Amino acid sequence: MTHTAALPVAQPAPPGLWVIHCDGSAIPNPGRMGLGATLLAPDGQQHTLSHTSSLVGCNNEAELRALMAALQQAHALGARAIAVRSDSSLLIEQLRPPQPGQRPAAPIARLAALFDSARAWLARFDSVQWQWIPRHRNSAADTLARAALGAPAKVAPHPSHKKKKR
Repeated sequence: MTHTAALPVAQPAPPGLWVIHCDGSAIPNPGRMGLGATLLAPDGQQHTLSHTSSLVGCNNEAELRALMAALQQAHALGARAIAVRSDSSLLIEQLRPPQPGQRPAAPIARLAALFDSARAWLARFDSVQWQWIPRHRNSAADTLARAALGAPAKVAPHPSHKKKKR
């Protein structure tokens, strides 16, 4: 399995690449977990998932469980190469292999077993790309995660719409 940096937006995706946007939500935090993801197939077909976990956990656990559910679905649909896009910097830091000269992220003991499970799922793919994205670019996955809990969609403001300080 190879891990590479995400392609710049202007380049077309390589043939066979599936794009996964995933997000998780815990209400309250910690609380019930909603998992959401969109999977874009190489042929342009979009698949979605929106599940409620029977477990109670925090937002970070929900994010991780949403990724694992998306990986399972992508694998079942025949994906071999994936690009994972998430607004969770923790998820990206823990799962993306460090760049040359960079130290690996310190493990999080409480979530170690879940991260190990995610790594096992990632190993089933021939190629994995990683990209952190801002929250406003992950709104579809967030909406699916919140919908699984019966919560309304959050409106994530675009960075250019921030209130100006007086």
